[in-house]
Formats: sequence, C-alpha cells, structure tokens
Amino acid sequence: MPDIKADRSQMAPSIQPADVPELSDDECLACLARAVETHDSARLDEVAALIGRLAVTIE
Repeated sequence: MPDIKADRSQMAPSIQPADVPELSDDECLACLARAVETHDSARLDEVAALIGRLAVTIE
C-alpha cells in the first residue's frame, strides 16, 4: 500500500468561538455574570459564546 502524504503545514482551526474577544478567564467570567444578570433574551448568543469560551479553557 503506498504512503499517503499529508500537508500538515496548516494549523487546525481553533475550537474557541471566533466571535468572543480575547479575554482573561476572570474578564470572561465577569462578562458572563453581567450578561446573565440582565435577563435579556437578546444576549443569549453572547452568553452561549462566553460559556463556550470558558468550556474551551477547562478542557
């Protein structure tokens, strides 16, 4: 069976959501707390992105 050449020069895409700015864990947690406090359903995407950002950190 012939060897298969793979180009590994390109990095894999990040699993961190792209729409979340670079924040420290503490800043991210503070943003999440503020977003949850407001009880605004329009911020659900932001809340989900922040939770996803923290989940990536935990992994």
